[in-house]
Amino acid sequence: MNKFIFSLLLTSIILSNDQIPGEVQKRPILLKGGILHTVSTEILDGYDILFSKGKIVRIEKNIMASPETDVYDVFGKHIIPSYIAPITRIGLVEVGLVRQSVDYAERGLINPNVKANVSYNPDSELIPVTRSNGVLIANSVPTGGRISGQSSVMMLDGWTWEQATLKHPSGLHINWPSMIINYNKTIKKSEKKQREDIQKSIRDLDDIVRNVRAYFKRIKQRNRMADERQKVDLRLESMIPYIIEKKSIYIHANKARQIQSAIKWANQNNLKIIIVGGADSWRLTDLLVKNNIPVILDQVEKVPTRRFEPIHQPYKTPFLLKEGGVQFCLNTRTGYPHDGNVRNLPNEAMRAAAYGLTKPEALRSITLSAAEILNIDELVGSLDVGKDATFFISDKAPMEMSPKILMAFIQGKEVDLNDRQKMLYKKYQEKYRRLGQLKP
Repeated sequence: MNKFIFSLLLTSIILSNDQIPGEVQKRPILLKGGILHTVSTEILDGYDILFSKGKIVRIEKNIMASPETDVYDVFGKHIIPSYIAPITRIGLVEVGLVRQSVDYAERGLINPNVKANVSYNPDSELIPVTRSNGVLIANSVPTGGRISGQSSVMMLDGWTWEQATLKHPSGLHINWPSMIINYNKTIKKSEKKQREDIQKSIRDLDDIVRNVRAYFKRIKQRNRMADERQKVDLRLESMIPYIIEKKSIYIHANKARQIQSAIKWANQNNLKIIIVGGADSWRLTDLLVKNNIPVILDQVEKVPTRRFEPIHQPYKTPFLLKEGGVQFCLNTRTGYPHDGNVRNLPNEAMRAAAYGLTKPEALRSITLSAAEILNIDELVGSLDVGKDATFFISDKAPMEMSPKILMAFIQGKEVDLNDRQKMLYKKYQEKYRRLGQLKP
């Protein structure tokens, strides 16, 4: 059966046709003898995993297969839950410098009614490349303006955006105002004016919160008849789940002053927030824990934000958050040209594991911890009975260099692991073979 898996992988590389989404699982599948990285518990060596109708049914040793079950021998191979990219623009942008392929931002500063999933392009060339490294789930996020819109958790497979959507909305996104005062003499704005602008930006957010609450109170006091529906304010309407129902608001903030200001604002308005970016979050662990605020840490592999900080400070930040008791997960950097690098998510975890986190903690930071923060942990994030069969089979343990992903499943559907980079590799391998410059 191992020969079957390797021949399947080779065939998928050679084929040059476009990606075809996986079929809905029709027969139960039993993977026998694998090394299961459950994340939620310990590593299970030599265990079987049975899944049917897109759900994990049993995890035991020596499961007896029924006649209608497809059985694959994966002895010695690693079965790993999908890596989860918590903040990306995948599916919303193809080439950052080509305006026609960019659909992650709308005009204006306030766009809470924007929905990421309806703009998601399931035929993006970046999707196959991303899932070839084990990232099968991504939270696709609109950007731009003060209030960017609502993100959607997407499965990286499907004919349409409706089929690819795992959860919508996953949260509202706000870009917090910069709290930096520029004292450079060439700056035209005075210090006083800069402070006034910062305060005005925060007051504008307060005004929006008050407007949403007043709007909700009005619609609650009357029955919304057919002729009244034309009076709906889409922007205020779209913010009701976040202001009234206390669903997650993602605050994009890196500096300590930004994070402190955002937490103060959330407490004053009784809102639930998640910090995205969080470069200075290691300085504020007590404040974050006190207010029960998670952090989506944006990129570990980067230089420090200040000259006096140690060169390894960003690498060590996940460990400091763990030691401080902060709930966190890891993310790759967003924005051009980084939108195509979501596949490097396990590299971020590898770096964090080299600077303090244990390997199980690092793996959790890109699987179950991300699922918990995105509030999808009942479906994905670990290998547990009852969860979606969304995982991949690798020849190497998670977060090791150059793994070969042998098979991948999203809700039990087998995913095509071919991609443009593999096809180009095969193409030029053949070129140099014909030139006699490649050893047989």
